[in-house]
Amino acid sequence: MLYFYQQVLNGLHSGALYALLAFGYVLTNGILHRTNLAYGALFAFCGHTMILTAAFGYQALWLTLFASVALGVVAALVYAVLISQVLSRSVFERLADRSPNAIVVTTLGILLFLSEASRIAADTHDLWLPPMLAQPVIFAQDTGFKVTLTVIQLLDCAAVIAVVALAAWLFSHSRFGRAWRAVSDDPKAAAMCGIDVRAVFRRAVLYGGFCAAFAGVLAGLYYGNISFGTGLVYGLKILFVTAVGGYLSPLKAALGAAAFGMAESLWAGYFPIEWRDAWIYLFLVAMLVLIGASRDQAKVA
Repeated sequence: MLYFYQQVLNGLHSGALYALLAFGYVLTNGILHRTNLAYGALFAFCGHTMILTAAFGYQALWLTLFASVALGVVAALVYAVLISQVLSRSVFERLADRSPNAIVVTTLGILLFLSEASRIAADTHDLWLPPMLAQPVIFAQDTGFKVTLTVIQLLDCAAVIAVVALAAWLFSHSRFGRAWRAVSDDPKAAAMCGIDVRAVFRRAVLYGGFCAAFAGVLAGLYYGNISFGTGLVYGLKILFVTAVGGYLSPLKAALGAAAFGMAESLWAGYFPIEWRDAWIYLFLVAMLVLIGASRDQAKVA
């Protein structure tokens, strides 16, 4: 039972990162209704930017470790704003009314561009942050085995819960949340009712970019490194998870992504880890097929 308890706690941390990514992904795709492959790249790019900037601040500017990391966090958020503005104004708005394949191909190109930019900036080397707040917090123990989480894991989970809970509450009670739901349901009808559809969409992309950047920063602080090729893996996972849960509720997508992270952790604890992604993707594909079949039956009925 202690081993199971440890896997559950491990799943809380990975599930928290997935939940934050899913929340931000739905903000954009709930309005766009197109596959955005650049979202995972934005997550990895911002996390990698934080690490590169922190390394530059520590080695070249002679800043303290805390100041270097703070500088890296600021740089990651600034890049998130810039990239989100470019995506919303120059990509999504221009291609929103065209074939879905246009968005997929364009965002795939952006993913490759951001990945290569990170690789070139790091000179194809992986830079690592020193372990921070890695002291274990014991939740239970028995002879020879302790159930623990590190301080940084607890802080990451607390930060994600606070951000998602606050964002979900504001989304339910704010004017932007009501406008987002209206535009998601029918943008033309929303425009006829006086809603600035373009402004709502740009804000949704910006908020989604902040979620991706914040998740990248948290992942970078915990793992110490985010590879420039990580964006594709995380992007595909979030794409599948949100496709199963739907794009109508960011909070439901976040909860589903948290469950997905928990399932990954339990699989890694009890089954061969090299088969984890294959079986998880197979399960998500099966869920998509079953959900699609049930929706078709509902329409016929």
